[in-house]
Amino acid sequence: MTARGLWRSGAWRDVRLVRCSLAVLFCGMLVAVPASAQKRGPESVAPIAEGLIEAVVNISTSQAIKGPQGLPLPSVPKGSPYHEYFEEFFDNRSGRSPQDRMVSSLGSGFIVDGKQGIIVTNNHVIDGAEEIQVNLHDGSKLKAELLGKDTKTDIAILKVTPKAPLKEVKFGSSQAIRVGDWVMAIGNPFGLGGSVTLGIISAKARNINSGPYDDYLQTDASINKGNSGGPLFNMDGEVVGVNTAIISPTGGSIGIGFAVPADTVGPVVQQLTQFHEVRRGWLGVKIQSVSEEISGALGLPENAGALIAAVTPDGPAAKGGIAAGDVITKFDNEDVTAMRSLPRLVARAPIDKQVPVEILRKGERKTLQITVGRLADDEEKAPGEGDSKAAPASTDVLGLKLSALTDALRSKYGLDATVKGALVDAVDPKSPAAGSIKAGDVIVQAANEPVASPQDLTRRIDSIKKSKRTTMMLEVEDAKGGHRFVSVPVE
Repeated sequence: MTARGLWRSGAWRDVRLVRCSLAVLFCGMLVAVPASAQKRGPESVAPIAEGLIEAVVNISTSQAIKGPQGLPLPSVPKGSPYHEYFEEFFDNRSGRSPQDRMVSSLGSGFIVDGKQGIIVTNNHVIDGAEEIQVNLHDGSKLKAELLGKDTKTDIAILKVTPKAPLKEVKFGSSQAIRVGDWVMAIGNPFGLGGSVTLGIISAKARNINSGPYDDYLQTDASINKGNSGGPLFNMDGEVVGVNTAIISPTGGSIGIGFAVPADTVGPVVQQLTQFHEVRRGWLGVKIQSVSEEISGALGLPENAGALIAAVTPDGPAAKGGIAAGDVITKFDNEDVTAMRSLPRLVARAPIDKQVPVEILRKGERKTLQITVGRLADDEEKAPGEGDSKAAPASTDVLGLKLSALTDALRSKYGLDATVKGALVDAVDPKSPAAGSIKAGDVIVQAANEPVASPQDLTRRIDSIKKSKRTTMMLEVEDAKGGHRFVSVPVE
């Protein structure tokens, strides 16, 4: 039979089907998937979920919200047949304004102390609530009081009074968990209590710009509205994160959820339970990231660490010997892998504890002993740029017109009388420093050496060239007293 005859008869199609079946069989032989696994699918996580689900709670809150200022409510004479209905409808007997309305919200939480009734959740779940109710897995309901909250990490601690000890869970190590490890989320998505979802850790140390201590775990385990405050478990049944946020154009899960790491939550929970507030460590520095250019200028082997832009006078860092231009590479024996990691390490350090701080200064590594101070609320800001310094003589260097500071120039650029350094009076648009340095800036240090005049900068450039280095780091102060470091080519 010809090929056309085979096709018309259907035999050719049968041959093709057989070949596909053989290919599947051959692949199956290569993979050697057991028949039992083909029936059951992946290994079940039911035993883990069964042991944890009772420790996860639903949290419902209610609060009064001011109603819109619209048309006045109808006036009904007291004693009229309809008076009681209007009174009940507008809640006049509650003491609230007739235009107030009660709103409720739902979230999740988990029990960390079953005897004392201590529950962890997100601050945004209970923020502004007049009443908080905890719904346990067995259907019972308990009123909860707020023990403390921390807006910087979005963590809150609740307390209930149980009749008998409740099921509790423990924190695990979020540092130990790896990208690709399995995790399980349990919570109350869309009010559907006791929901279990499974996924993996998609990424670590995510910064979503929600606060100064962002270090989120990212997961593709389904997290939706109502999951906030619920736990993210590892496969040992330990809490490795608190589910907090999602990225979604639709409002539902698209596989990008974020959890506050357990290593961040643990100390916060401990302090909120003990002190009803968070007492964070303080170093007293302004920092900036070490860019590739600055890294090359400093001779660093890799782009890591936190560059000190300024030091607070009489602060812990200043008392311990840390200076502007230093790069902190380790804090309390932990690597500072990026600028953002230093504030978190310092914040969780015990107050008044003396810790070793490894710095890189002028190409040499040193270890200083720093006594951690306590961070005041008005000092708790995102890491940024620094303090003050300034400039003196007149010359053109690196496309910068440098001038000695005079009263007239101070007045022109709004510089304080205490500022010293080399004033940048103009910048050539073709200068390699254009975009990083502007007119009115004052160069106060060059290659970690003070600059008192334009001639000082010229001498430093000559010294850098003789050492065969191609870039130089400058410390610059602006009219607002802010300090920053920039790296510029010297060739």
